[in-house]
Amino acid sequence: MKFRQLGRSGLQVSEIAYGNWLTHGAQIDDDQAVRCVHAALDAGITTFDTADVYAGTAAEAVLGKALKGQRRESLVISTKVFFPTGPGPNDGGLSRKHITEAINGSLTRLGTDYVDLYQAHRFDHRTPLEETLKTFDDLIRQGKVLYIGVSEWTADQIARAMKLAGELGLDRFVSNQPQYSMLWRVIEEEIVPLCQREGIGQIVWSPLAQGVLTGKYRPGHPPPTGSRATDEVGSGWVKTFLRDEVLERVQQLTPIAQELGLSQAQLALAWTLQNPNVAAAIVGASRPEQIGESAKAAGLPIESALMRRIDSVLGPVVERDPAKVDSAE
Repeated sequence: MKFRQLGRSGLQVSEIAYGNWLTHGAQIDDDQAVRCVHAALDAGITTFDTADVYAGTAAEAVLGKALKGQRRESLVISTKVFFPTGPGPNDGGLSRKHITEAINGSLTRLGTDYVDLYQAHRFDHRTPLEETLKTFDDLIRQGKVLYIGVSEWTADQIARAMKLAGELGLDRFVSNQPQYSMLWRVIEEEIVPLCQREGIGQIVWSPLAQGVLTGKYRPGHPPPTGSRATDEVGSGWVKTFLRDEVLERVQQLTPIAQELGLSQAQLALAWTLQNPNVAAAIVGASRPEQIGESAKAAGLPIESALMRRIDSVLGPVVERDPAKVDSAE
C-alpha cells in the first residue's frame, strides 16, 4: 500500500480507502462485513470511511465492531454529518445542536474517543456558515475531531468557508469528498484548482462509477444478478451510467487494461490516483477478495500516452459539467 498526504495537513492516508456506504448494515451481514474490513487491513489499508446516515446509523456501528481491537493510532477513521438521522427538525443539517449531538452518536457507534476526519456531508443553506465552522473548531479543541472537511460542496461554497475560516482564525478544511472517476470528472474544472490553492486534498467516492468501470455491465444485456444495478438503493445511483453508449466505450478499455496487466477495476482506480490532488480513492466490497484486488491499484503509474488513449475512448460520454457537483450520493 502507498500513502499520500491529505491536502496541506500532516495526515497520511492510504491511497485506497475502505468505505461502507450501501454494504455494512444493509447489503451484507455483519460477519461478512468484519471479514471485508480485516481483508482491507491485511492489504495495508488504514483509511476507513463511513457516515452517520449510512444504513440509518448501522454502518458506523458495524465498522466500529470490525475495527475493535485494532491499534487506534494506526487507523484513519472518517465519518460525516448532515443528513437526517431522526424524525425531529434538528436531526439533520449543520447547526451547532445537530453537529454536537451527531459527533457524540458517531463516537459511540464507532467505539472510539475521536475521529481523524469529520466531514460536512453537504452544504447547509439554512445554518449560518460561521456557526458550522465554529462548531467544527470547537470539536477540534475538545479532541473529538482531528481534521475537518466537506463532501460534495461546490467550489464557491468551499471558497466561502475557507475565506471565513481565515478571517475568524478557525481550523480550515483539509479534505473534500467528491464523486470522481474516468466517467465523472465534474471536479476538474473548478474544484481541483481551488483545492490545490487552498491545501485541500480529495478523497474520492465511486472511482469505479458504481461498478460500471469494472466492465461487468454489457451493452444490450440485463444487469448481472446481485449487482449494484439490481439493488433497491444502489440502482438509483448507477443508472446515470447504464446507457449503451457508455457501456460500449467502457468495453473498449479492456485492451488498455490488458496491456498493463490489470483488471478494468484496477485500471479505473489507478487512473483516479493519477490526479495529484487525489489523496485516496474509496472502494467498497461485499466479498473480502475484492479488497485485495482493489489494493493492487495503489502506486501504479499510467504513462501519459495511455492516459490520452483513455480520454480518446471515453471522451464523448464523460461528464465534465461543474454545475453537476452535489447532484449525487
